[in-house]
Amino acid sequence: MAFDFKKEYKEFYLPKNKPEIITVPPMNYVAVRGQGDPNEEGGAYKQAIAILYAVAYTLKMSKLGEHRIEGYFDFVVPPLEGFWRQEGIPGVDYANKAAFHWISVLRLPDFVTEAELRWAADEAKRKKGLNCAAAEYLTVDEGLCVQMLHVGPYDDEPASLERMDAFVREQGCENDLSGTRLHHEIYLSDPRKTAPEKRRTVLRHPIRRG
Repeated sequence: MAFDFKKEYKEFYLPKNKPEIITVPPMNYVAVRGQGDPNEEGGAYKQAIAILYAVAYTLKMSKLGEHRIEGYFDFVVPPLEGFWRQEGIPGVDYANKAAFHWISVLRLPDFVTEAELRWAADEAKRKKGLNCAAAEYLTVDEGLCVQMLHVGPYDDEPASLERMDAFVREQGCENDLSGTRLHHEIYLSDPRKTAPEKRRTVLRHPIRRG
């Protein structure tokens, strides 16, 4: 049975649709950075996603080739995630998507090292003809956070974020968004196959004790 992050770490991937405070340990990702409107057809964001999945599936399917990764175990490629920020704004302004700076990521199993990621990026380019040089190995230690499950269109997320903000204040904490602690989303639904009103997205914000 392939290892599935969503099933093994439900507290991080399957929260309830009400705010909760958690402590998130360091996690390793394959990441691609960029900026601009994520909805732009053929834009940088769509290209970044293609790179992420090319690298992740090359790592997953390495079991069928001659390249052997120490400690390898079969795994389900985790859901797409994103870290988001905009210059001069503590949160996110959904009306100004062109101003987004984003880091798109897929979580990596612990056996994947930076060297193995580089091998996978080169292998994906060789086999698929896709330049994966933008892929990088990224470790994020989020620490204390508030999160909840948002169900509905992405543009309706501000209502859920308001609930999170109110909960944080009730708990004697405050948001700690910065240039390094970012608005975080985990996409549990494929937007190509899921109606906007049924999309499920984990929303997560860094916080600190008041």
